[in-house]
Amino acid sequence: MGGRVIIAIDGPSGSGKSTLGKALARRLGFLYVDSGAVYRAVGRKAIDQGLSLEDHEALERVAVEAAIKLIGDPDAQRVLLDGRDVTAEIRLPDASNASSVVATVPGVRRAVIEKLRAMARESNVVMDGRDIGTKVFPDAKVKLFLDASVDVRARRRCDEERQRGREISFEDVRAEIEERDRRDRERAATPLVKADDAIEIDSSWLSVNDVVGRVLEIMKAGG
Repeated sequence: MGGRVIIAIDGPSGSGKSTLGKALARRLGFLYVDSGAVYRAVGRKAIDQGLSLEDHEALERVAVEAAIKLIGDPDAQRVLLDGRDVTAEIRLPDASNASSVVATVPGVRRAVIEKLRAMARESNVVMDGRDIGTKVFPDAKVKLFLDASVDVRARRRCDEERQRGREISFEDVRAEIEERDRRDRERAATPLVKADDAIEIDSSWLSVNDVVGRVLEIMKAGG
């Protein structure tokens, strides 16, 4: 593949996008960009400013003004918001909820898309999210749509939360994922859909290495 390479990974919450994205970035030496972290940072700033999540004009202003940087290698990436490290804060429940709300606001999505495109101007990139292959980089050379069953995704999220020292019930996580899926698929601004030319991979019963191997085969075949 000649020229700059963009690998776009889309899919629902908990499907393994970030795990796959990090693994591919390590293997290929690409920049890894977690688009969800950018939306979480916007949500964090909105909360810190005491904004109503129903005030779309204010949320758009925050998204435009926020200086968001992702630094470090894929396994230790840090998120800077206006120069402050918010890596841990954006994973707290309030920021998670806020990010799923602000991501439905058209003005916020426009602002974040511009930030994501700026991050990818100088490097080969692996980027994951909900609309990377359909909206952010519709001309990406490799487009993937990663999916998994709701139960598998809920179990993965429970494991992640326990690793962070937070106990949460499987039923609560499953309900949260189903609600997130509904928001993602029904939002007016770039809803979650599979790009026509994306290759769909169900990761429910595949290891990370299995999925990485599949993607490398796709790249070798020319996408």
